[in-house]
Amino acid sequence: MSEHALEEGRAIPSLVPARMDRLPWTRFHWMIVVGLGVSWILDGLEIQLVSLVGNVLKEPQTLHLTTAEVGLMASIYLAGEVVGALVFGRLTDKWGRRSLFIITLMVYLVASGLAGLSWNLLSLLTFRFIAGMGIGGEYAAINSAIDELIPSRYRGRVDIGVNGTYWAGALIGSAVGLVFLNTDIVPIEWGWRLCFLIGPVMGLMIIYLRRHIPESPRWLMTHGRVEEAERTVDDIEARVRRQGGELREVTDDEAINLVDYPPVTYREIARVMLRDYRRRSFLGFSMMVTQAFLYNAIFFTYALVLKSYFGLNDSSIALYFFPFAIGNLAGPLLLGHFFDTIGRRKMILGTYSVAAVVLFITALLFNSGALNAATLTGLWCVVFFFASAGASSAYLTVSEIFPIELRGQAISFFFAISQLAGGVIAPFLFASLIGSGDNPARGPLTVGYIIGAVVMLAGGVIAWIFGVDAEGQSLENVAKPLSARDTGGTRAQGARPRLPSTDVQGRRITPVKPEAEQGRRTREP
Repeated sequence: MSEHALEEGRAIPSLVPARMDRLPWTRFHWMIVVGLGVSWILDGLEIQLVSLVGNVLKEPQTLHLTTAEVGLMASIYLAGEVVGALVFGRLTDKWGRRSLFIITLMVYLVASGLAGLSWNLLSLLTFRFIAGMGIGGEYAAINSAIDELIPSRYRGRVDIGVNGTYWAGALIGSAVGLVFLNTDIVPIEWGWRLCFLIGPVMGLMIIYLRRHIPESPRWLMTHGRVEEAERTVDDIEARVRRQGGELREVTDDEAINLVDYPPVTYREIARVMLRDYRRRSFLGFSMMVTQAFLYNAIFFTYALVLKSYFGLNDSSIALYFFPFAIGNLAGPLLLGHFFDTIGRRKMILGTYSVAAVVLFITALLFNSGALNAATLTGLWCVVFFFASAGASSAYLTVSEIFPIELRGQAISFFFAISQLAGGVIAPFLFASLIGSGDNPARGPLTVGYIIGAVVMLAGGVIAWIFGVDAEGQSLENVAKPLSARDTGGTRAQGARPRLPSTDVQGRRITPVKPEAEQGRRTREP
């Protein structure tokens, strides 16, 4: 858009949010789900394959790594995800969702493919770090794009279901490993290299589909490109009509008034998240850390527990992973619908609490010796059927409760915290609680499981107290854009009391403070 509304001293009304939220579900939305949702499948695939090829890479015929070097490879990938989320999260708010979900996928494709050609430890670590950056960047760009392109009444179930497909990737990785890492089928020196090429092959098939996904009209709208946003919605509506969708008319009182807003600075991000939205920031931090703590504590010690306490060998442990992954995948797919119908806060409290209670019961039965490998795995399946839906709702929550101008950066910030807290602290802590010898003590690990249950329950209670009833609500109602203004004419959705103006890059900007931050926990208008 050539005109700058802020400089001209007026706001421009836009019906983009209302037009996007009233769209019926069509093949266009399935294209978004498939084209963008593959990110979590790729991450699950990568994590699982790395855990499987670790032992193979210690062999003389491969890279002849030590156990510590294998562990370093996994840590480097997670570190890459953190860096990628922070770097690309900033860029997705600045350059747009579409630019970044193409760039981040290309980064992953190239780096993961090159990892399969690694010739020593340093080259492998370098490529794994860059591949992790690509996937970490995907989390910020993709969650933002999905929330902004999917109609409000479907947003919860879609976001939760897509996040849960991480475990579909893990299942694919396990199946691939059973074939490519079987030396009777593929030579040992080639099998691990082929494993690293599976993700890029899947990604190549998705790039073509992503080329047909438009830029988020909401992002365009809040970055001074209102006319382009309207044209993009025109194109989307034309697709929907061709696919048989019926569209209701939108009225002028559904419009949102926008000013041309300057780029968001780090100082302004800190102000919005730590002052204006501090309750929501605490909510996002609590949900992400608690679910990451539980997940990484159980998942990364899964094989150690089955081997140390029940005497399973490596091949048997691999088979026990499949029901565990299926339970994790089924939870978000079957429960996601209720986050839109029953409501966010009720379902988050419910899923976190049920997971915590079942884990507490599991801890007591484990300590008494009443469980075997099969029954323990069965209980873990129940725990993570609910915990997986709750964990996915954490990503949904942090992606919808902050203004659109910094949505990608908010996602990346909380993702980085969860990875550091869950990926570093929890696995180390729980691994150190596992006893040694032929008959290891169960007490310390039992205490660890009880702590995990308490942490998860606390996350659910915090979500109930500080959560936002965002189900069915326009994103602009959940968190008013920084660029939205009320003027004498068209009503801006989600009006909030305005604070005194502050100078941002030399321009007078009036920040918006949500009602929830003024001591009231109520349904957002």
